[in-house]
Amino acid sequence: MNALADLYGIVYAEPPYEEGPEEVAGFRNGLPEEARRPGFTLITAHDQGVLVGAAYGWTMGSGRWWSRAGQDPPADVREVDKFAVMEWIVRPEQRGRGVGAELMRRLLDARPEPVATLASNPRSAARTIYARAGWVQVGDTATAWGARMDLLVLRTSAER
Repeated sequence: MNALADLYGIVYAEPPYEEGPEEVAGFRNGLPEEARRPGFTLITAHDQGVLVGAAYGWTMGSGRWWSRAGQDPPADVREVDKFAVMEWIVRPEQRGRGVGAELMRRLLDARPEPVATLASNPRSAARTIYARAGWVQVGDTATAWGARMDLLVLRTSAER
C-alpha cells in the first residue's frame, strides 16, 4: 500500500488540493481500515512495473448517503446500495491516455450496486472529466476540513 500512498501524494500535491506529507500520512494510515469495509474493491494500473493509476471504493448501503451532504439524493439513489468511489487517481504524465477510464470501467463493470457515487472538488480538472463520463451532480457536501465537494452519481451496468 506504500505505492498507493505515494501515488496519492503525487496527485493530491496538485492544485486545488495542495496536500502535503501530513495528509499523505493520514491517507496511508487509514488504508487498512478502508480495505476492511464491505464491498471494498481496489483496481490498479501499472506501466513497466510502476503504479500509474488506482481506483477504489466500497458499498454504501441502502438508506445511507454522504455524512455531511447538504441535501438528500433522489429516493431511487438513496434507497439502493451504492458503490462509493473513494479514490480515482492517475499519475499526471499518464493522463489523457485512457488510464482513468479503464480503471473506472474495470472497477464498476462487475459491481452489483445499481448506482455509483463519488465526491469531487468542483475546482478540479477531474470534475469536468466526470461530467463527460456521465456522472451527474445530485448534491454537495463539505469535508471535515471545510472544502466544498460536488456529490455525483452514475448508473452502473447492474442498473442497465
